[in-house]
Amino acid sequence: MLLLGAVAYTAWVLELVIATGLDPVDAYVSELAAADQPLGGLFRATDLAAGLLVLAGAGLGLSLPGRRPWATAGWSALALFGAATALDSRLPLSCAPTDDPECAARETAGLVPATHTAHAVSSSLAMLGALAALVLLTVAARRYAWWPPLCRYGPPLLLAELAATFWTLAAVAAFTTGAGTWALGLGQRLQVLLVALYVALLAGCVAHPGRPRDTDRVPERRPAGESEWKAGGHG
Repeated sequence: MLLLGAVAYTAWVLELVIATGLDPVDAYVSELAAADQPLGGLFRATDLAAGLLVLAGAGLGLSLPGRRPWATAGWSALALFGAATALDSRLPLSCAPTDDPECAARETAGLVPATHTAHAVSSSLAMLGALAALVLLTVAARRYAWWPPLCRYGPPLLLAELAATFWTLAAVAAFTTGAGTWALGLGQRLQVLLVALYVALLAGCVAHPGRPRDTDRVPERRPAGESEWKAGGHG
């Protein structure tokens, strides 16, 4: 479910082969699903599927045996990401502000539907959940000697995600103040792509958890009074 959710979350790559009328360098990913876009229904459906699949996968993660505090917090954050993404698909923008100056003017004047504000809130919650899950589950993997691929690739993924998030937030601020888009579309697409890669990596880790490092294994307890020779310590 996590892997399928990651694939659905990258449905925006279809714009490479399907004409959407939006510039991927400048446009929000969410604008592909705007109510006035010809393919809006398709992208709303893939966002809904992505959110529900990740939410279900996170729910199963919370039911895994041997769960620890860091992992519980991480799976909960991932569930927030899934739920907020699904909600996001039900609160589409009414128009595309980066492509339509009239839409941008109405948005600045507060003359767009309330779904624009609600969409901004749900999108922020989704990204907050994704970032928190990345941090918490990476810490869990390293602290409990789980999921070697996440131990290795989690930290660089986190740094790249933070850089992409900073780029996106700076570009949004620039756009809302009339200072241009600062390649907003590229920054946000990198941001959501890294989230999808993280979810896919997590799916692989859960499917093939690997073995804990030898140094992190708990020593076997010997019965009281058993000699080292009897336990196999010397031969």
